[in-house]
Amino acid sequence: MSRVALARKPSGTESLGGTMWAFFERLLDSSMLSPHGICLLWEPELIWLHVVADACIAAAYFSIPFALAILVTKRRDLKFGWVYWAFAIFIMACGLTHVLSIYTLWVPIYGIEGIVKAATAVASVVTAGALWPLLPKILTIPSPFELRQVQAALEEEEIKSRDATLLLQQVSDAQRAMRESVTRLTAIVETAVDGVILFDAQDRVLLFNPACERLFGYSADEVMGRNVTMLMPEAGAAPDGQARQFVTAGEATGLRKDGSTFPMDVSVGQARQDGELIFVGIVHDLTARKLTERQLQQAQKMETVGQLSGGIAHDFNNLLTVIIGNAEHLSEQLKARPDLRRFADDISQSGERGAELTQRLLAFSRRQLLQPQTIDCRGLLESMFKLLKRTLREDIEIKTASRPGTILAFADRAQLESAVLNLALNAQDAMPAGGHLTLSTELTALDDDYRAAHPEVASGAYALISISDDGEGMTPEVTQRAFEPFFTTKEVGKGSGLGLSMVYGFAKQSGGHVSIYSEKGLGTTVRIYLPRADTGQSQTDLSDGEDAAPRGYETILIAEDDPFVRSSVIRRVEALGYRVVAAVNGKEALQQLRTDPSIDMLFTDIVMPGGMSGWELADQARRIRPSLPVLFTSGYALETLVEQGRAHAQAIVLTKPYRKVELAQRLRDAFAAAAVAS
Repeated sequence: MSRVALARKPSGTESLGGTMWAFFERLLDSSMLSPHGICLLWEPELIWLHVVADACIAAAYFSIPFALAILVTKRRDLKFGWVYWAFAIFIMACGLTHVLSIYTLWVPIYGIEGIVKAATAVASVVTAGALWPLLPKILTIPSPFELRQVQAALEEEEIKSRDATLLLQQVSDAQRAMRESVTRLTAIVETAVDGVILFDAQDRVLLFNPACERLFGYSADEVMGRNVTMLMPEAGAAPDGQARQFVTAGEATGLRKDGSTFPMDVSVGQARQDGELIFVGIVHDLTARKLTERQLQQAQKMETVGQLSGGIAHDFNNLLTVIIGNAEHLSEQLKARPDLRRFADDISQSGERGAELTQRLLAFSRRQLLQPQTIDCRGLLESMFKLLKRTLREDIEIKTASRPGTILAFADRAQLESAVLNLALNAQDAMPAGGHLTLSTELTALDDDYRAAHPEVASGAYALISISDDGEGMTPEVTQRAFEPFFTTKEVGKGSGLGLSMVYGFAKQSGGHVSIYSEKGLGTTVRIYLPRADTGQSQTDLSDGEDAAPRGYETILIAEDDPFVRSSVIRRVEALGYRVVAAVNGKEALQQLRTDPSIDMLFTDIVMPGGMSGWELADQARRIRPSLPVLFTSGYALETLVEQGRAHAQAIVLTKPYRKVELAQRLRDAFAAAAVAS
């Protein structure tokens, strides 16, 4: 049965195909049909009317698809582009129907015309069916009016955007300018030499620059928000307790963290910030100026006393000439009366003693007649050594020391010998139980730092002669007045008070300088600086040596009680490349050493107040840091300190005053000695 079915299936397919073919044959068969022109009775007017009308419609229809095709290909950004293509096909089919309408006027191919119309109907239905769902989306496409409105809005927005951009740029420029201004102002305040303090109407500190930290000893964190009167004791003691009302300009006294005070110049101005008053105080340290003023006053006083003494000595010499001459004449006339001649001799001897005093006054006033010459300082001290051995007591041990090389001074030899003898006798008086006297000489230079502390001294190269003893020493008050004529601490009749004055006048008249370094209980060193007479190292050479001074980068703890000396040392050490931590006494130095592990060296003065000397500080510091390098500074040479039993021979001591190159070398020596010891 299946084979029968299979055999019949092809005949069914062939039957369907045949049926379809028969349908199209009948549809396309126009043999039984008449052309459309018959219906028009072949009237020429009607025929040509239909031909022309259909031809125009067909031409118009055919042009529309071409226009749509060009539009779609050129404007690929158009939405729904496929709709344009569907519409073009539909219009093309419509145009084709009108062409067939012309053709059927003469040829009755109505079947083909029907098929074309059917295709046109399908195209129109498909196009319409696709168009209606798209209508809402098409309606959302803006109209030209809406586009103009949008364009106007966009232009307005663009203008606003440009204005906003310009405003933002202006704000950005203003902010950048403000930041740059703040940066510059901060740099000025942070690097200012003078202290700058900002405080509000309640006197609370708002800003405390690094210069203030150095001046007052407080860190900024320690004073921020606290009352500014803590820095000025007078302001705190004032009835209103307000610093800005206590001082707006002028001198005041500053109070440091350690309790010490210092003179300062303060000016206070006011401004408004966010509607509130703020005050700016500028603080200038007057310590150096006051010291210079005191030294200048002292120099002027010495100059005035010298002029007065010189005038008195000149007049006294005239009087003494008459007295001594008449006494000698009277003595010669009284040879027969020994009892009366003795009175004349006493008058003559007293006159000669008075002449010696006036000679010393003339030396102090720099009016004595000097005969400067080239002096070999080493040879002079050797000859003085022999004289002093015979002159001084036996319990005075005398020693000479000198640096290698030729040391030549240009001065009056007799006056220099007299000055050394005077100083040696003074040293003997300061050592009633015996002691050590050291005479030393060397070449040195006084630099601008020394000149800043002693304005009357000219910086440059000098030949130096030092006389040191380990006697009773002098207090700072006595040292300050030591060169004044007739000032003495000796008992009545044991001193005229003109010995040091004569030395002072001789050094000044010779174009030199004299200084005293003394500590109560340690002894005294007097240094005489005289002009050099040799052609050796010049001041330029010394300056070149300072430029080549060894530098470092380590951290150095400086313990120095004198604020002026401390600030000078800090500046000079920092100039050599080191970082500095400062302390005003031994207790503070030990505290710094315990809390700051970066400290690499201790640089301390030997004599400091507060119950702890430099030696004791070094011993306790080395208990904390056994290998810590220590550099001592003193007005005494190391040899003198060793003889006094106050230092080890291995200690590194920098003798005051010192030059930059000496400081630099001693710092490196201390580091090297510690490295060898470890």
